[in-house]
Amino acid sequence: MSVYLVSMVKFFAGPLTGVTVGLTYLESVLLTIAGMMTTVIIFSIIGRAFSKWISARRRAKNKPVFNKSNRRIIKIWKNFGVAGVAFLTPILLTPIVGTVVAALFGATRKQIFLHMLWSAIVWSTLLNLMVFEFGDFASQFIEL
Repeated sequence: MSVYLVSMVKFFAGPLTGVTVGLTYLESVLLTIAGMMTTVIIFSIIGRAFSKWISARRRAKNKPVFNKSNRRIIKIWKNFGVAGVAFLTPILLTPIVGTVVAALFGATRKQIFLHMLWSAIVWSTLLNLMVFEFGDFASQFIEL
């Protein structure tokens, strides 16, 4: 359950949690994917309303509309569309931010779901493989 819940917020923490709690590779992969996709489903439904709330909150605090991070996300969207945002969501963005960005720029729920699903499968497989295969190797260096 902890892998699932952590993956809903911080995708890359799912595989680390999976190893920590003693799950198998496959269990960790599936729970990491399920956690991200649960967030994607929730925020693809409420994405536009959530982004309006965030915008109003930023305006109330007199924060600038564009910052370095926003400009980078816009550049990714212009160059690669929903596929680019989905690809970068697990490693650079969070499932929440990636889904809200895709919804805000006008991607349909079906597009968001499909692109986030393949991204979650690819990244979960790779990150879990790295953690499960090289986790002991890295822990040896940490102990030194």
